[in-house]
Amino acid sequence: MIKAVIFDMDGVLIDSEGVYLEYQLEFARTKNPDVRLEQLYPMAGATKKDSWEVMERAVNNGQTWEELRDEFRKKDIYREIDYRKLYRPDATAVLSQLKADGYRLALASSTHLELVERILEENGIRSYFEEVISGSQFKRSKPDPEIYLHTAACLGIAPRECLAVEDSTLGIQAAYRAGMKIAAIIDTRYGFDQSLADYRLSQVKDVLEAVKKA
Repeated sequence: MIKAVIFDMDGVLIDSEGVYLEYQLEFARTKNPDVRLEQLYPMAGATKKDSWEVMERAVNNGQTWEELRDEFRKKDIYREIDYRKLYRPDATAVLSQLKADGYRLALASSTHLELVERILEENGIRSYFEEVISGSQFKRSKPDPEIYLHTAACLGIAPRECLAVEDSTLGIQAAYRAGMKIAAIIDTRYGFDQSLADYRLSQVKDVLEAVKKA
C-alpha cells in the first residue's frame, strides 16, 4: 500500500530540460558553431560529469569537461529563467488532491537546494511537501538510491510504500534501486529509458490514478 509520493522536479513538475539545453547550445556554439542541439540531448537527466562529457565531445576544442562546465557557470542562467512559465499547472491540483487523500508528499531533486526552494515558492507549492531533499546533500548522485532512501527515512515510511514520480533514466534507476514503485512521465525527446517504471504517464495528473493502482 502506498503511503507517500515522492516527486522529482525537473521534467516532472517543471518542463525545464529543453530550456537548459538551449542555454547549453548557445554556449557550445561559441566554441564550435557546428554543434547541433541533438548532440546535447544526452545532457538531459545525466550526472554532472556525464552531462559535461557530452558537451566536451560535441565542442571538441581541446577543453576538458571541467573547464567547459566552470566557464558556463560564470553566467548564472538560473536567475534569467522564469520558472512560472515552465511549471506544469495541473501539478497543483494533483498535489492538493494527494494531500487531501492522506498521502505524505516529498520532493527529491538533483538540483541544488536553494534553486529547488525558489522554484517551489515561486509556483506556490512549497507547503505541500513535508520534505524537500536535494542531491547536493549527498556524495553520490542518481542513479545511486541514496537520495530516495534518505527521503523515505525522513518521512518515516518504508521505500516499498513510496511511489516515485520521475522522468529520466537515472532518476528511475535510483528509485528502482531504492525499492520504490515508479511512475514515469513520458518524454520521448531525450531518449530516456523508462523500462523500469511500473507506470508510464502521459501527464502529471495521471499520478492520481497510478497511486491508486500501486
